Amino acid sequence: MIDELPRVIEEAPDRPGPREGAERIRAVTREIAFSPESWTPKRAARVAELFDGMAQEWSARHSMTSMAPLRDALERGRVPAGLCVELGSGTGSAFPILCAQFHRVVAMDLSMEMLRRAPADGPPRACADGACLPLPDDAASVLVLVNAFLFPREVDRVLAPDGAVVWVSSSADRTPIYLPAADVARALPGAWSGRAAPAGWGSWCVLARDPD
Repeated sequence: MIDELPRVIEEAPDRPGPREGAERIRAVTREIAFSPESWTPKRAARVAELFDGMAQEWSARHSMTSMAPLRDALERGRVPAGLCVELGSGTGSAFPILCAQFHRVVAMDLSMEMLRRAPADGPPRACADGACLPLPDDAASVLVLVNAFLFPREVDRVLAPDGAVVWVSSSADRTPIYLPAADVARALPGAWSGRAAPAGWGSWCVLARDPD
């Protein structure tokens, strides 16, 4: 069950409109989440190349306004302490928020160019495919995905039994890489529940495994 919380961070003016090609990317996002075999080495290489090409102007897309859902999720989502791993970290827009919340943060992204442009004084970074993370089983207390593809089997593998997934869409259903909270829970192996809310331009959910 997902508890829908009321909005506490109002939507700022000038919410970005739908991006060109957003519907196609949303379809790919759903396909990756529900059909793991669709993520092939060829597709991974194409996605890495795409995001490498966007790295130079990526930070301009993520203002503090677009990070409002992440801040709200960490405040109201009942997120545990421990090692936080951000998947799809991009150029590090979320680093200040995550490093203020967690004592240990690790950032991972498929795009090397994104990682190169992240702040040098940020958390440790690794270039990694979300479908095959360089982490042992049950390693992370929290997995943060801000506008990032969901690889359910790998999320389930690396997340500690009492851990939580923080799923953030900076522009809600206008976000190109987007799934609603219910679909995130449905895609993950087993039974999951948590909290969700709109915040600023976007939305978030924090999910944890249901007790046996």
